[in-house]
Amino acid sequence: MYQDADTTYGPGPGATPLGPLLVQLQLTDSAFPSGFYTLSHSLEGFAQARAVTPDTLADLLADVLRHGVGPGDATALALAHRAASAADWPRVRAVDERLYASKLNRGMRLAATRTGRQLVDLAAEVFARPGIVEYAALVARRESPGTQAVAAGVVYAATDVPVEQAVAADLFAFCASFAGAALRLRLTDHRRAQVLLRGAAEVIEEVGRAALRRDLADLGGHTFAADVMSGRHERAEARLFAT
Repeated sequence: MYQDADTTYGPGPGATPLGPLLVQLQLTDSAFPSGFYTLSHSLEGFAQARAVTPDTLADLLADVLRHGVGPGDATALALAHRAASAADWPRVRAVDERLYASKLNRGMRLAATRTGRQLVDLAAEVFARPGIVEYAALVARRESPGTQAVAAGVVYAATDVPVEQAVAADLFAFCASFAGAALRLRLTDHRRAQVLLRGAAEVIEEVGRAALRRDLADLGGHTFAADVMSGRHERAEARLFAT
């Protein structure tokens, strides 16, 4: 429990043993309006360049997870979760700033902060936990960038979701968003999209374990092809997605 001079905060009103699981289900639901549905995670750029096919989609997702999302966003989420659990807001800001700096192109930086600010703003209303409110205030004052992964780490910490589960949940949300983009780009169908998600489970576990072992100095992923495709996408004549 967290206690200050005036108020004691526990698991929250109406908490149950299933509370953390229900939080994960709510935040990873595609209906949760965090803005993930507007992102293709560079997939539209790959499709426009004809650099991905239905047969290579799973390999591309695995590469992006291993070399981009895992060392970057998943690592940031784990670090932010631990810092927020300890109410170490300078550490949360340091993680946020480093993740933001590791996004090499404008589109990815904007996407990370747009979805992160939307997430923390909505979560402050939905969950009303003091840690979320504290971080939302930092973001509103422009004292922290408000990247999606760090926002998710703060929200999961404040709602008592263990860090291992928080990392796995957010990695799955990324994969679900990627699969949804593939559907809209006609690179897969609904049945094969589910096969894609199930096939990513082993990679999610691998990437999650690695993310939990990293420190701040190790934060940052490098997916140069995806960055190039995202950069091209910014100047494309027609776009379905923000990235």
